[in-house]
Amino acid sequence: MKLSFSPASPFARKVRIAAIETGLIDKIEFMPAAVVPGQANDEYQKIYPLKKLPALILDNGEVIVDSYVIVEYLDELAGGGKLIPTSGPTRWKVKSDHSLIQGMLDSMLLCRYEKMVRPAGLQWQAWSDDHWNRAWSGMAHFEKQPDMLSRPFDISQIGLVCVLGYADFRFADCGWRKAYPKLDAFHQKMLERPSVKISVPPPA
Repeated sequence: MKLSFSPASPFARKVRIAAIETGLIDKIEFMPAAVVPGQANDEYQKIYPLKKLPALILDNGEVIVDSYVIVEYLDELAGGGKLIPTSGPTRWKVKSDHSLIQGMLDSMLLCRYEKMVRPAGLQWQAWSDDHWNRAWSGMAHFEKQPDMLSRPFDISQIGLVCVLGYADFRFADCGWRKAYPKLDAFHQKMLERPSVKISVPPPA
């Protein structure tokens, strides 16, 4: 299998963590790909028409897209139930938490693009503020969810690690640790896991 990725992508990081946790990391070849708004990448778009990261290319040529779907595929390949509960209320809680986290990452990425990619004079501050507020409110939500921060390691916790790591990487002065001490403690604990530590984005 091949995985398109960038070390800076929180979505690709999620899959990298999952691949390590499921014991499948050695079966994946990592394929660097550049997906920059406003810049063409025709070759990659042949693989993934939406030009997003990551994409998992199977040995038979089939392509699986969306970080959650890729993690679900890896989880099943590893026997199932390792990162995504197979049934019951916990399954739906984990999936719902992950969807919220996925939206937080989407909003943070849009804030990044608005500030760093959109030309000066065309930036829409109110739009950027609204998306940042969505991510910030998501952090506030999980600060009040002790079960989320303490249950066995799962896909939603991986996603939350990627949110907090991306905040450090791209929004280093946002002050999330001071605002959310329980998330800070969770993040510090998660950094003790080799899969989380090794996948930290490189210095910007």
